[in-house]
Formats: sequence, structure tokens, C-alpha cells
Amino acid sequence: MLVTTMNDVPGETITSVIGEVSGLTVRARNIGAQIGAGFKALGGGELKGLTLQLEQTRAEAVARLVEAAQAQGANAVVAMRYDSNELDQNFQEVVAYGTAVVLSS
Repeated sequence: MLVTTMNDVPGETITSVIGEVSGLTVRARNIGAQIGAGFKALGGGELKGLTLQLEQTRAEAVARLVEAAQAQGANAVVAMRYDSNELDQNFQEVVAYGTAVVLSS
């Protein structure tokens, strides 16, 4: 399934707009990554443990977005965006959302 941040797809025609779809995940922060991030913050640089955790969280949100779009008969999602929020100090919410469509060449 094509998932794009663009509003249209060059060379393709949107033949049907199904509607908004989303994929949501909420994860507890990894205590090991948090401790490592605390030490890393002293010297600066990338927080690799937290970067990996966020990449995994986004991938899970997109996978759920794709499942929702496929369940409604879409073959693509356009105008995909992410939104994230911190719930409490230990939980991270990420939502991927966009418009489910049917494309044809």
C-alpha cells in the first residue's frame, strides 16, 4: 500500500476518497533508555535508545493506519501526518493519520 505525505500522486488518479484513517499507539517509555538518556544529556549528542523507541512507535502507528485503510478498501493513503503527545511522564502517544483513497493509473 502506498502511504505518502503528498496530497496527490503523480501519474495516478484518485478515483475514490474513502475518508480519514488513523493508527494510534501508546507506549511506556523504556526505563533503560530513559536512564541512558539522562547520562547522555550531560555530554550532549543523540539519544539513540529514545530515537530507536520513537522509530518503532511510528512504524507501529503506520502499520495500524495501513490496516485501517485496507479494511475500508483503500489502496493508498495520502496526506499522511504524525502527531505525538506525552501522557504523564512515562507514556508516549503517536498517531499516524491521513486520507484513505483508491488510486488508478
